[in-house]
Amino acid sequence: MKSLLALLLLSTAAGAETLPGFDHLAVDAPHRPRPLEAAIWYPAASETYTVPLGANPAFAGTQVQVGPAIATGAHPLVVISHGSGGNIENLGWLAEGLVARGAIVAGVNHPGATSGDSSPRQLPMVIDRTRDLAALVAAVRADPAFGPATDAGNVTALGFSLGGATVLAAGGARFDAAAYAAYCDRFAEDAPDCLFMAKGGVDPHALPPEWEADMRIGGLARIVAVDPAYGYAVTGDSIPRLPPVHFVTLGGAEHVWQAVDIGPGGSDLVSRVPGASRTVIDPAWHFSFLGLCTAEGPALLEAEGEDPICDDPAGSDRAAVHARIVEDIAAVLGL
Repeated sequence: MKSLLALLLLSTAAGAETLPGFDHLAVDAPHRPRPLEAAIWYPAASETYTVPLGANPAFAGTQVQVGPAIATGAHPLVVISHGSGGNIENLGWLAEGLVARGAIVAGVNHPGATSGDSSPRQLPMVIDRTRDLAALVAAVRADPAFGPATDAGNVTALGFSLGGATVLAAGGARFDAAAYAAYCDRFAEDAPDCLFMAKGGVDPHALPPEWEADMRIGGLARIVAVDPAYGYAVTGDSIPRLPPVHFVTLGGAEHVWQAVDIGPGGSDLVSRVPGASRTVIDPAWHFSFLGLCTAEGPALLEAEGEDPICDDPAGSDRAAVHARIVEDIAAVLGL
């Protein structure tokens, strides 16, 4: 007679061939007080069992299968940087879509900037986030299972919001503190990043010196920046150092936050980066990039005083927006 565990594995493995493989990684990071929490999604060559990932009362989460064999080949590596207050598991929908097209996707939870652990004082410390990504890439390459399965010459850094600023900095962009302070002064109540920092006593006119540091980590084939923050502060002389950049903007002019507007009405970063490509997905808005919400999600988040992150613009369907984002990024990556 088969054991209860064997029966469970057989039942939960049904249909698992369409799901990405998944593992957690512990990433050593000397610049942090403890190892980073990291996750990796990958094309599977076998079937194990499925588990929910990132599911909670507000977000539906996704399904993955834990620890199957890795599909043969040298897969492109995509490292993801989440936004302020986000977490990597909430972006499982994106990882799943890219893995289905042959990529390996990895991400870390940036300490001090994740769900339930988001500090205003950490917002300007982009340098720690870029170091997180460097440690993640090194960990994947050194891993005896995943290292040989990745294409070392095909690494993409993909970031959303503050993560968008992170991957631009990792690619070689530098920030000008005076330009950022001027942005905060100019837009005041329409600059949610500046307002959040002010809640922690962070003065945009007195940012830490690391703000203007060289944060490039090297070895990146391309950058994908989705609604990137800090576009007003990117220095012109650092732009030529960037690898190819693709921007994704969520929403038309009426839905784009001033903080992440990279078009002519905002920082105009897209035209300042020679050869950059850009896709505008509309109707959508900034938080359409987050995971699918449960039916109870909007009310739960409203009761907790959170931003209306489950509310999408009229005529927008978040699942359809996700599908368009995956197709767009996959095309840029040649998947």
